[in-house]
Amino acid sequence: MLIKYFATFRDLTGELSLQLDESPARIAELLELLSVRYGKAFRNAVFEDGALSSLLILLVNGRNVRLTGGLSTPLSPTDEVSVFPMVAGG
Repeated sequence: MLIKYFATFRDLTGELSLQLDESPARIAELLELLSVRYGKAFRNAVFEDGALSSLLILLVNGRNVRLTGGLSTPLSPTDEVSVFPMVAGG
């Protein structure tokens, strides 16, 4: 599974991407695993009161997980997960 980080998530992780040999079954498991790896700042950026943070955009193979089951979104070993902060501009 390939995890790609963008913008402030690159700063939080110190990485552009991560190739995982493990294969979490669901997004919730993946975010827990990554929170252990990257610490409290990462956890606070991805979770909000036990749910996905409203300031997070999380895509699995280009599809927003908010439309595919949220934390229950299933994963497979060949998936590509992209992690973005919410961005606004004008």
